[in-house]
Amino acid sequence: MEKGTYEIVQVQLRTAGEIKPFLTSGMKFDVGEKVIVEADRGLEYGEVVAPNEKVADPETLDKNIRKVIRKANPWDEKQIAKNKAKTKDLMKVCAKKIEEHKLPMKLVDAEYSFDRSKIVFYFTSENRVDFRNLVKNLASIFRVRIELRQIGVRDEARLLGGHGPCGRGLCCMAFLKDLRPVTIRMAKVQNLPLNPSKISGLCGRLMCCLGYEFECYKECSKGMPKEGREVNTEHGKGRVIGTNPLKRMVTVDFGEGKIKDIKVDELK
Repeated sequence: MEKGTYEIVQVQLRTAGEIKPFLTSGMKFDVGEKVIVEADRGLEYGEVVAPNEKVADPETLDKNIRKVIRKANPWDEKQIAKNKAKTKDLMKVCAKKIEEHKLPMKLVDAEYSFDRSKIVFYFTSENRVDFRNLVKNLASIFRVRIELRQIGVRDEARLLGGHGPCGRGLCCMAFLKDLRPVTIRMAKVQNLPLNPSKISGLCGRLMCCLGYEFECYKECSKGMPKEGREVNTEHGKGRVIGTNPLKRMVTVDFGEGKIKDIKVDELK
């Protein structure tokens, strides 16, 4: 890619699909706008999830980065709606064929590409599945290119959507660009109870928010005494029994039922 300044926009492909950068082709976009973009084969639709941004160093961009073709017009919107309306029929046919081929897979979702040149079926399975005969069968029925994608439980939650324990829409569906590993250490730094039912999302895995909040909590925890440590305060000596990194406060037990919340800056 030649040197120069490029402008890109982040687009979430299809419904709750992956988020990718696309060249803006000189157009300005608002978050939430529907757009038609270049795909591997043909055209695809998506939704803008972040404002335009300039990239001074083209080497940071993928050499195969594609561009936005246009903002979705009324005809495009109708086409997208028609494609979505076909999902149940696609799922019904594919589920029947999976049963006929006796394959150990759970069908999760299906969708046409924007230009109907391809159908993608998403499924989960505990093992690898040889679905070559299934693909041939489906291709002979629908007369388009067929793609089967095995996804994980976190991707399944992203596709199906829902609400987390916080009451808000799932982060993986709303704004996360990629699903990075989340570890139990990320829950510990927030002093959360290590109860799977309390720190797991709809997918059954550790909540994504633990991952992207981790660096903030780690930074706020710097210089704070750990639980169990003795500290000196204006109220006397006590033992730390709890911490609140965001408020920069510790809970101190002075004995005889005397417990106080004290700012870290006030510790002696």
